[in-house]
Amino acid sequence: MSRAVGYALSFMLVSAGALNQTALAQNVSQAASTASQQVASPQTDQSDVGQIVRQIQHAARTLNYVGVFAFQQGERFESSRITHFFDGKNEKERIEVLDGAPREYLRFNDEVQGLMPDRKLVLLERQRGDRFPGLLLNNAQSLEKNYSLRLAPEVLRIAGRPCRGIEITPRDTHRYGYRLCADLESNLLLKAQMVGHDGVVIEQVAFTQVAIGADITEAMLAPTWTTTDWRTVRAQHSKVDLFAQGWRIAAPAGYVPTSQLERVFSDDKRVNQLVLSDGLATISIFIEPYLPERSEYEPQGAARSGSVNIFGIKVANFWLTVLGEVPAATLEQLAQSIQYVPSTSAR
Repeated sequence: MSRAVGYALSFMLVSAGALNQTALAQNVSQAASTASQQVASPQTDQSDVGQIVRQIQHAARTLNYVGVFAFQQGERFESSRITHFFDGKNEKERIEVLDGAPREYLRFNDEVQGLMPDRKLVLLERQRGDRFPGLLLNNAQSLEKNYSLRLAPEVLRIAGRPCRGIEITPRDTHRYGYRLCADLESNLLLKAQMVGHDGVVIEQVAFTQVAIGADITEAMLAPTWTTTDWRTVRAQHSKVDLFAQGWRIAAPAGYVPTSQLERVFSDDKRVNQLVLSDGLATISIFIEPYLPERSEYEPQGAARSGSVNIFGIKVANFWLTVLGEVPAATLEQLAQSIQYVPSTSAR
């Protein structure tokens, strides 16, 4: 669920390597009463709940809204203000990080500008719109194969708005569970928690205030700073076929490849990245030539950064970093099974 702060995390990676509709002002109480009966209905089946989950993604992309959301991961707590506008064809979005160093992220569809005033730097990158209050990483048509979906029996309340709870329980040990709360009127996601197999919340993100169907002006989407004299860096990447190169990667059950890229950093360092996803959870595999003098390769094995588990391993003459918000055992099993068998043309 780092996609809740996905802009920041993605640009941190780039900075590390390179430097890494309408208004909905109807009667809420009447909607809550009607939806309460629907939520509590035992007739709701898996496909119905799955459709609601997919409607959450649609709402995140097609509604106008302004709000403040808070992200918590262990002792880390960060709040951001989001302004989202959809004109029927294109999305515009502005996210202001309210804690720590000033940061701002401006998005037009999948094009994102990350503004860092302390460095007078603009980072440009294409990203998918799967960050909070978005949820799904692809069409996730097989979501029900990997998770058991259930509506909570009672109507909940987040940021002053009634919402329906959704429990997403993994069918195996290769992924975590989720607890969601979607706005009754609009299906906009108001709160999301990632839950471990022991039921303990690993991380969570939620609106503390939100106005859905708000009037959005161009001024509300404009950057805070004038960036004419700032340095601009565009993340360089191109598509690759890692399997054709000779990589044998047996993805855990339910995970499928969603992207294969070669990322180029400012020092001409090149790193290949394979992303696996089950629609909710993701695993990234970073592949780069092994250089013995680089100390960051050590130690080999497992590590953890917040909710992200990490496993480093040397395969042939390459160093692999496997990471994701999935159980550590899943990453280790995946990492240990990866093989490199170069084709004749790759030798």
